[in-house]
Amino acid sequence: MIGGSWQRIVIKVGSALIAPEGKGTSTRYLLAVARFISECKLRGVEVVLVSSGSVAAGRPAIPFPHQPLPINVKQAMAAVGQTRMMALWSRLLDWPCAQILLTHDDLSDRKRYLNIDNTLRTLLSHGALPIVNENDTVATKELKVGDNDNLAAMVASVVEADALIICSDVEGLYTANPRTDASATLISRIEQLTPEIYAMAGGSHHSVGTGGMVTKLQAADKATAVGIDTLIINGQRSDTFEALLRGHAVGSHFVARRETLSAKKHWLLHSSKASASIVLDAGAVSALQHKGASLLAKGVAAVQGEFDKGDAVWLVDTQGQKIAKGVSQYSAHELQQIKGVHSDAISQVLGYCPSEVAVHRDDLVLLEGV
Repeated sequence: MIGGSWQRIVIKVGSALIAPEGKGTSTRYLLAVARFISECKLRGVEVVLVSSGSVAAGRPAIPFPHQPLPINVKQAMAAVGQTRMMALWSRLLDWPCAQILLTHDDLSDRKRYLNIDNTLRTLLSHGALPIVNENDTVATKELKVGDNDNLAAMVASVVEADALIICSDVEGLYTANPRTDASATLISRIEQLTPEIYAMAGGSHHSVGTGGMVTKLQAADKATAVGIDTLIINGQRSDTFEALLRGHAVGSHFVARRETLSAKKHWLLHSSKASASIVLDAGAVSALQHKGASLLAKGVAAVQGEFDKGDAVWLVDTQGQKIAKGVSQYSAHELQQIKGVHSDAISQVLGYCPSEVAVHRDDLVLLEGV
């Protein structure tokens, strides 16, 4: 297999492979995937499967003629389809299959995140195949990761996988849309995910979507940032998996970065949820970017939104540009009172001083490209 040292991989399979007609599950493409998973496990490689398709799998049981589907109908379809999808994988694989359903809240809460880690590692140590999906039966817009490409990258980070394999319905990343541009060529190796690379997929790093090539690039960005090789392959072709097992290059290979984020900072940047901001003055921005400093109350120019101590917040400059993301040592109410105040004067203002810094350097991650 590519990367002969891979000991743990995460494979993401989308709805187009689970339910190619969008009307119930099918084994058309999954037999090859199942054979690949089985061969990996026989070779001693641990596998985690991230599988979409619960809504499509449950659609035949909940007839609904109108589009778009209301959220309650989608959730009902997912409830039926999830059991059908698990039953299908169980029939195809000679290994115990374990169902893991997650929401963004599960990943953004540090304690639950660590519990997910423990559960997945325990399953792997006992030879079971964890099958992960977004919990569509309960997830609302606020709770959703949004797509299983990014969920797969988060799971790969949780279990510290060596590789993430994203199965698509095209060969990989092309210079243009191969369905509409005959001159489009496959990019087989990507060392760095630049804005130009995102533009080839018709979007940007910050695009919001529920599928397509942009979310696959976002997933590759997340995974490679913590040293995980990422492949986008055509999962509808059985010879793709045979080539992988023979060690041949297929699809688009996004090379793992050598300088990587720690697991904690990766969680903070990609999984923690932040809705409020701390505005920094110019001196604080410079200290964070160039001196590796913590954020002091003295460098806080303003507080935007509500948050409690221990919540993740965005750190922005006076123009609103995001500089970093960090965990605040104070609530918004407290920080409002001590903004611009020297650390040794905090106790005089609040009557107590639980921390000399507003955001500690160890609980802060700078955004790329800043």
